[in-house]
Amino acid sequence: MNIRNRIKAFRTVTPDEVAPNPRNWRTHPQPQRDALRGLLAQVGIVAPVIAYETPNGLMLIDGHERMTVGVPFPCAILDVNEDEANTLLATFDPLTAMAGADAEALDALLRDVSTDSPALTQMLADVAQASNLYTDGPDAPEEFAAYDENLETEYCCPKCKYEWSGQPK
Repeated sequence: MNIRNRIKAFRTVTPDEVAPNPRNWRTHPQPQRDALRGLLAQVGIVAPVIAYETPNGLMLIDGHERMTVGVPFPCAILDVNEDEANTLLATFDPLTAMAGADAEALDALLRDVSTDSPALTQMLADVAQASNLYTDGPDAPEEFAAYDENLETEYCCPKCKYEWSGQPK
């Protein structure tokens, strides 16, 4: 297989130096935008945006939301034509999304990740849920009474109406 390196340059670009691709089909919901900003605040910039040269200047292929943050980003400038850029635009994210998850490895990784960002915490919880981690709780003991809306209780709090059985405290 003959694989060409299509990256012709790296340079830092400001948001006004690179145009958003009008054919970009990806949307960025607020939770994703919040998680991105939380990651940038916690770790910093770790990956370049990707663009190609057009007669009117640089055009984004990947990194549209990152460029809205308003700070300079490293940029991988590709030697591709418009048709190739369109192919990359259509396939870059879906190709990444095809990857599976090793639940055991993900569990071990998530146990070692910490963040103060509520948006990142929620995103990681969503990743865990999508990978079916932490969904199986312990089984109830056999002698444990099944919950029923008509379960009889011994006591009722006169103020909040909470009902329970067992010794009142």
